[in-house]
Amino acid sequence: MAGSKHKSVRLSTGVSHRARKRFGQNFLHDQSIIDRIIKSVNPKAEDHLLEIGPGQGALTSQLASVGAQLDCIELDRDLVDHLSNEYQQQDHVCIHQQDILKVDLQQIAESGGNKKLRIIGNLPYNISTPVLFHLLKNHSLIKDMVFMLQLEVVQRMSAGVGDKNYGRLGIMLQYYCEVEHLFNVPSTAFTPQPKVNSAIVRLTPHEKPPIQAKDVECLQTVIRTAFNQRRKTLRNSMKTLLSAEQLSSLSLDSKLRPENLSLADFVLIADSISSQG
Repeated sequence: MAGSKHKSVRLSTGVSHRARKRFGQNFLHDQSIIDRIIKSVNPKAEDHLLEIGPGQGALTSQLASVGAQLDCIELDRDLVDHLSNEYQQQDHVCIHQQDILKVDLQQIAESGGNKKLRIIGNLPYNISTPVLFHLLKNHSLIKDMVFMLQLEVVQRMSAGVGDKNYGRLGIMLQYYCEVEHLFNVPSTAFTPQPKVNSAIVRLTPHEKPPIQAKDVECLQTVIRTAFNQRRKTLRNSMKTLLSAEQLSSLSLDSKLRPENLSLADFVLIADSISSQG
């Protein structure tokens, strides 16, 4: 997580582990917050759980206790060694030393009999957005996701039309998922203590999308182009993608700015561009 300082914390094995800034490490220690996260996840024995960044295992022990298949993705080799030792007698727990951005989710899902994955994670602030977009590419494999993220990121994810935090991240997440901002987490819940507050968010992929774009890549391009120039009107920000004539043919006010457009509006623009081929 951004802004962390190097500080030694003690693993349950008694070994001292220094939180690594390059991995964005801050370890959750507040038991009431841990319990509240587990309650939000509500894991069941029949689930296939995937934990991203288990760290010292603050959530892992309670996730493992339900008996569900649990795959944990951790980049730090020292923590992988600790977790592997901790869970070596539990066959339903598998610790992977990998970068989540390079993990093959299809392979993980197949290892559990192709059950949809329930993903839990305390995502490092410095890679949270790339991780979210990586997971969205595999949304059909996922039942739900509960993440701890920087509060500002969660506010962007859940923002609606007209909100100052409304932008590309929230719109694309809401295209694929229902987004619920569950509760906030103070910085005091971590060691070392970060300089920002966190929040817990639940993402539930739509079984049937409320709206479907003809070309999702085109939709992404439209949204990215619009918010790269978010202070410009639709007429000016979209002129590299569609003509004034095309824009005037749509039932949209060309004087609006991107933050005033709904997901349906962006899909309308994208579909118009796709149809022109």
